[in-house]
Amino acid sequence: MSQQTQAPRDRGAHSDLIPSKPRVGDKVFTGLSTGSGIAILVILAAVAAFLLLRAFPALTASADDIAARGYTSNLPIEGFWGWVLPLAFGTIWAAIGALALAVPVSIGIALFISHYAPRRLAATLGYIIDLLAAVPSVVFGLWGFFVLAPALGPLHQWLTTYMGWFPLFSGQASGTGRTIFTASIVLAVMILPIITSLCREVFLQTPKLHEEASLALGATRWEMITMAVFPFARAGIVSAIMLGLGRALGETMAVAMILSGQNRISFEVLTAQNPNTIAANIALSFPEAYDLKINQLIASGLVLFIITLAVNMFARWIVSRRAAFSGAN
Repeated sequence: MSQQTQAPRDRGAHSDLIPSKPRVGDKVFTGLSTGSGIAILVILAAVAAFLLLRAFPALTASADDIAARGYTSNLPIEGFWGWVLPLAFGTIWAAIGALALAVPVSIGIALFISHYAPRRLAATLGYIIDLLAAVPSVVFGLWGFFVLAPALGPLHQWLTTYMGWFPLFSGQASGTGRTIFTASIVLAVMILPIITSLCREVFLQTPKLHEEASLALGATRWEMITMAVFPFARAGIVSAIMLGLGRALGETMAVAMILSGQNRISFEVLTAQNPNTIAANIALSFPEAYDLKINQLIASGLVLFIITLAVNMFARWIVSRRAAFSGAN
């Protein structure tokens, strides 16, 4: 009797191992996902190949050819690199200034929306932040040119007069207010909704048990945030900052409308002589470019492409290291 009852059980266990028939939807979804991933790699490789091929004549041009077309700088380096390094410096310098202004404000707004504001007010502020991200960059450029730059003129004068001993505020203040400092403020306003939205969503994903446990142990709300929210959201904050940095590095029209940049390296942020950015220089110089000048502008775009790629790789490295120590683990 036991052998008769054992046989059906064995057959049932064996039938569980039979693989199910693949569905058409699964095949389609797998094909679309794989194709999308391959398409991204192909597009990235195509862009890199185009930049390399079109930039090669400028990278191999002599210093005399570069100087003959008016591409000079205040560096002792000659040739293409002596011309492009000030542009790369201006790009990174303006982006760093924007991050220094935007990151504390963005994290503060995100914390207020997620942990302090009433629900109705938080929903309204979240909608306003998302709406700010949809404003075109040319509108920010017009605002910076006609409103912000003239309004910051007295502040520039005050800083150079009373804070001129600090290297960043030294030199003669610009009378128009169109400085790298003004451009950094405009860039900070542009990247603020990106960082705020991402940080807000990460803060809201903090496990409630972690927050309630901190409060149950007698922690204040701020201590709960520092002990539970920030450790959990550290990787997400870094990702949000790096996305904002990528937007600031590639911004074109707003910077081109505000900044009267030159090919020079200078840490002074209030003077009329400002370093230019790669994207703004391409936008302003490309309509009149021809022959080798076009290759030089494309070569500067290749430098910007490499900088952006390096920033993204560095961000991924930081996130991968911090994710293992997240408060959610």
